[in-house]
Formats: sequence, C-alpha cells, structure tokens
Amino acid sequence: MVTLTVSDARAGLPELLTRVEEGEEITITRHGRAVAVLVRPDALRIRRAERVLAEAEQIHQLLAAARTTPLTGSGGVSPDRAEELIAEVRAGRAR
Repeated sequence: MVTLTVSDARAGLPELLTRVEEGEEITITRHGRAVAVLVRPDALRIRRAERVLAEAEQIHQLLAAARTTPLTGSGGVSPDRAEELIAEVRAGRAR
C-alpha cells in the first residue's frame, strides 16, 4: 500500500485514480496521520461482506451452542418465562 501526503495526492489525483482502478490501495496522510484510503468500490464491498459473514457465523455458533443448553436449571429461563419473552417479541413485530 502506497502512502502519500494530501499535497502529493492533490497534485497527482488523476494518476492515483488510475492506480486505484488497477487495484492499488493508497493511503493519504495529513500531518503524518492516515486520514483516508483510496480503494476500489468492489474491494470495499467485499471487505464489508466478509465482515458481515464473519458476524453471521458467530451468531450461528452462539445459536448452535444455545440449542444444547437447557432453559431450566442454574441461571436458566423457566418455560413460562420463555413463553412470555416470545410473546413480547411477537408483540413487538406486530407493532
């Protein structure tokens, strides 16, 4: 990844856009701190999708673990309380 100052980026923006279009990522700094990254839109979408898929996998694992944990017992939820919670969720959806 290439790093440029704001001044250098401003001076060479057309060339930078061509480089980004070809797949390069360019970090722009101001006073030595990174303030922006030029990246192709499709690369950004892929990164976002990967993050969402990873989060979905974590939720899947939590749900799979929860399926094997009984509702009653130490610190669990009674069947009556579980029904109350489900009713609250359904009422919220109906609103």
